[in-house]
Amino acid sequence: MQVNQNDRATPHSSRASGSNAGVIGITIAVLLAGAGYFYFSADKAPEVEAPIPVQLPEPVPEQPIEQEPIEEVIVEVIEPTIIEAPEPEVVEPLPTLIESDDFVAQKTVEMADGMKIEPLLVKKDIARQFVVFVDNMAQGEVIRKASPLKGPKDKFTVSEITNKTYLNPDSYHRYDLYANMVSDMNDEQLINTYKELTPIFDEAFAELGYSDMSFDERMQQAFQMILSAPIIEDPIELSSISVNYQFVDPKLEALPNVQKFMVRMGPENSRKIKTAIRKLQQQMAN
Repeated sequence: MQVNQNDRATPHSSRASGSNAGVIGITIAVLLAGAGYFYFSADKAPEVEAPIPVQLPEPVPEQPIEQEPIEEVIVEVIEPTIIEAPEPEVVEPLPTLIESDDFVAQKTVEMADGMKIEPLLVKKDIARQFVVFVDNMAQGEVIRKASPLKGPKDKFTVSEITNKTYLNPDSYHRYDLYANMVSDMNDEQLINTYKELTPIFDEAFAELGYSDMSFDERMQQAFQMILSAPIIEDPIELSSISVNYQFVDPKLEALPNVQKFMVRMGPENSRKIKTAIRKLQQQMAN
């Protein structure tokens, strides 16, 4: 580990100048005493005399070198933070259209996020059914046999009031479950699932022979068809022909079948679905 140079501890060496000078002085004194001995004995008669011992001063004990205390520097070692790289996301391979039923059903259930949509799914050719249903909706038609969801169990009912037949508002509740599912789904999760399944939908859409548009474009046309449906708050008068009913109001009867279907769902359910679709359009545009 590298340590910053500023963090290194450098001992301070203090030269004891007085002690060193004392050592030098003693050495010079010894040399001068020896030189004086030879200088004075050179003019004397050659007599054998006992040498006068030279008494050297006792050496002064060398003083220990005093050092200033070394300031202890504590270098904090910071362990590097190890950031684990995120594991790569495993992308589940898409099945082919012909093998996609289980996969699409699973993704649809996950997208519903706890809502009990599984019992309503038609689990054969789900992707094809969905694409054909959307294609027909874009043209204003409702093909029940192509619906990817099973229809409501409750029957359509009417009310007889003063010799006139009206759509029974209780019939609106047949579609509460479907409208609530669309309204309560998480927009982001719904869009992500749709984008993930788009290659499968594109393959099914190509089987219909369209070469001048994408499935996304067809989906937007279906959205616009639904958003254009009127919301009727007043009682809706009906007339019966054989086993079927028609709207007495010619403007309502002239509506595309998809928009008639929206009217039969009731104003509250229509608002929920339209609000959800507007959100989806915004998400898809991003």
